[in-house]
Amino acid sequence: MTYTNQLIELPQNRVWRGYQGGRILDQLAGKEHPCDSHFPEDWIGSAVPANNPDSQGETEGISTVLINGREWLFSDLLAQDPEYFLGPDQVSRYGDRPMLLVKLLDSAVRLPLQAHPTAEFARAGLGSNAGKAEAYYILDVREETEDPFVYLGFQRPPTRDEFKRCIETQDIATMKSWFDRISVQAGDVVFIPGGVPHAIGGGIFMVEIMEPSDLAVRFEFTTDGYTLPESARFMNRGLDFCLDIFDYNAKTESQVRRDHMFEPRLEVEYSETAHRYHLIGAETTPCYQVKKSIISGKVERRESSYFTGVITAGRCVLKTSESELALDTFDKFFCPAGLDGFTIEADEEVQILECFPPA
Repeated sequence: MTYTNQLIELPQNRVWRGYQGGRILDQLAGKEHPCDSHFPEDWIGSAVPANNPDSQGETEGISTVLINGREWLFSDLLAQDPEYFLGPDQVSRYGDRPMLLVKLLDSAVRLPLQAHPTAEFARAGLGSNAGKAEAYYILDVREETEDPFVYLGFQRPPTRDEFKRCIETQDIATMKSWFDRISVQAGDVVFIPGGVPHAIGGGIFMVEIMEPSDLAVRFEFTTDGYTLPESARFMNRGLDFCLDIFDYNAKTESQVRRDHMFEPRLEVEYSETAHRYHLIGAETTPCYQVKKSIISGKVERRESSYFTGVITAGRCVLKTSESELALDTFDKFFCPAGLDGFTIEADEEVQILECFPPA
C-alpha cells in the first residue's frame, strides 16, 4: 500500500480557541504579516474533533495529511489499516483512534481558569473513554513576557460553596487569590492531572500532550475581551455537575515542583553523541509517555508503538525504506507502529520530543 513504511509529515492544523495567540505559528507557516488571533493552537496529527461554539463541522480539529500526492483526513487514514498505524494491542484496547493528542500552543494572553475531567470521571459521567490529563513541554517565552507562569492547583482552596458563588458572580479577583504564580522557563516539563484547576500564562510557546478529548470546565468566562458562550463553559452539564470534577486539595509551590514538574532522566545511550531521555511515564500517568531524543550523527530506530514527534531544536533527515523527510525546528511527524524501522541523521545536534500512547 502507498502509506506503508513511511513516516508521515504533519502540516499545520490551526484550530479556533476562545483566547488570542498564534503569532509564532503564523511565522512558522511563512505568513507575510504574522499576528495573534483566535487560532493559537496547531493540533498535531489529530483525530479529535474540536469542541467549539459555532463549530465549522464535525471534522474541525482533525488533521489533514498528504501522502504520495493524496490528501487524507488523518482519522480516515488511520481507519484504512488501524493495526499498522496504531498497533494491534492499542486497537484491541481503544479502537482505531490514537489515545493521544499533541498540540503546539502559542499563548499571547493568560488562558481562562479551567480544569478537565479525569478518565474515570469521563467514563462514568460523560460517555467518553478519555479525560484530559495534560503535560506541557515549554519551548520558548516571548521576549516581552517578563514573568512566565502557570497556575497549577489551589494553593489556598475555596470551599465548594464559595467556589460556586465566585463562579456564578464571576468574582475573578477572589478566584485568582486561590492561586500562586508558578514560574516556568524553556525546557520545563509540567504535568496537570484531571481535576486540577489551572491556567497557562501569556507569552508561552509549548508542546501540549494530552488525552484525546476536548473536555474542559472553564470557570472564568471572559478573557481579553472575549466571553465564552454558556455551551463552552460546563460541557453542557451544568455547574453543580462540574463542581464534582475539581481537586480541592491544597498544593504548595514546593509540592507542585516536586509532584508536577520533572527533570529528564537518561533512558537510552545510542552512542556518545546520541541519547534518549525519559520525561513522563507510568510513574506519573497511565495516559501517555513522553521522551526526548538528543542526537548528533546517525541513529537507527525501531519502535513497537506509534508516536508523534516534534523537532524542538535543530534539523535532521529521517529515512525509511520507502521515504525520506528533511525536518527543521518545530516540524512534526507521525511514526506508525508497523514501520519496519527508520534512521535519524543529524549533521549537528537535533532534539526531538517523542509523544507515545499508553504503555
